[in-house]
Amino acid sequence: MKQHTYLCIDLKSFYASVECVARGLDPMTVNLVVADPQRTEKTICLAITPAMKALGIKNRCRLFEIPKHVKYLTAPPRMQKYIDTAADIYAIYLKYVAPEDIHVYSIDEVFMDVTDYLSLYRLSARGLGQKIMDDIYYSTGIRATCGVGTNLYLSKVALDITAKHADDFIGELDEESYRDSLWSHKPLTDFWRIGSGTAKRLEPYGIRTMKDIAEADENFLYRLFGIDAELLIDHAWGREPVTMADIKSYKSHSNCIGSGQVLSCDYPYEKGMLIAKEMMDLLCLELVEKKLVTKSITLHVGYSNRLNIPSAHGSATLDTETNSDLLLVPAVTTLYKRIVNPSCGIRRVNITCNHVMPEEYRQYNFFVDAEELERSRKIQQAVIDIKNKFGKDAILKGMNLEEGAMTRERNHQIGGHKSGE
Repeated sequence: MKQHTYLCIDLKSFYASVECVARGLDPMTVNLVVADPQRTEKTICLAITPAMKALGIKNRCRLFEIPKHVKYLTAPPRMQKYIDTAADIYAIYLKYVAPEDIHVYSIDEVFMDVTDYLSLYRLSARGLGQKIMDDIYYSTGIRATCGVGTNLYLSKVALDITAKHADDFIGELDEESYRDSLWSHKPLTDFWRIGSGTAKRLEPYGIRTMKDIAEADENFLYRLFGIDAELLIDHAWGREPVTMADIKSYKSHSNCIGSGQVLSCDYPYEKGMLIAKEMMDLLCLELVEKKLVTKSITLHVGYSNRLNIPSAHGSATLDTETNSDLLLVPAVTTLYKRIVNPSCGIRRVNITCNHVMPEEYRQYNFFVDAEELERSRKIQQAVIDIKNKFGKDAILKGMNLEEGAMTRERNHQIGGHKSGE
């Protein structure tokens, strides 16, 4: 089997670094928090600078958790600026590596298969990683860290665990050095794909390190985790069979689209229903724009954080595949009424359109007025065209103007945060 070499590059405290650069500040020395000051002090910080991390403050903390004696700047989120900066940095990656050899893992992190580029540039993997990091810094002012590995997993672990302790912010691992240097590393949650739940399930059996996992009875691990034990065992030995080519060729067997939001305060039952209807209406427009249809929707409603009760969860199946708001909005309303407790405050709403498929595979139902649906679809398409030309607020429905409605506010958000437009 061909020996591959991978880079995993992460942009340090990305959102906070972008805000520092915009202000002419150094994120390594300045205390800055990216958070919306208009929300409560319980709001989660999207990012903090490395200078604040050096003080022991955890990333993704809440504002009230920052020690009172620490002085810091607060920058409101500007998601569109972060996306634009990430796009500029992706263009830098393309100067060195073709898109088919790059996997964007998140807005601030990528994997690269550089196997066939090292001889071209006459550089080691570490040298190429440093060259790309330097280009990012001199072009944008953003600092990066890099993991080098003989497989995707090792490059990620080298980034997450090894690079942060290196003077040049580059970590490098192969299977042998991984076992030599990290088999006894604690905690287990430092390793990619091991969450606190997995660590807690292993703890009672005295399994606290990757070496413990590697030496554990495999049948026991399969009984404990099922098929997921295969991934755990492979990673314990530093193995990863998935390649960049596998990622690029992967096609999902089941497609869905969804929308979710966390409300800024507890919503009463009726206003929660309004939110669900608004979200379903926007999902209908997304389905029309993408020429997709669905006949199954899932609604998940989380109650007030003060209530220690399970979330409401349910699905509904329609008689026909559709993207019409005439069918889907009433369907989600009926589902909401069926599963949501009227006496509980609403804090989170998620809607998923399941098993979406292209419009051409849609089958009409004899009990549905096809002409009315087609007329509705033309109206939806006209709404989409107008919004694309004149902005998302160009056309609003009456429900979007009701007290508690969120569509107008969400029209100026990306990922639930202010776009900064």
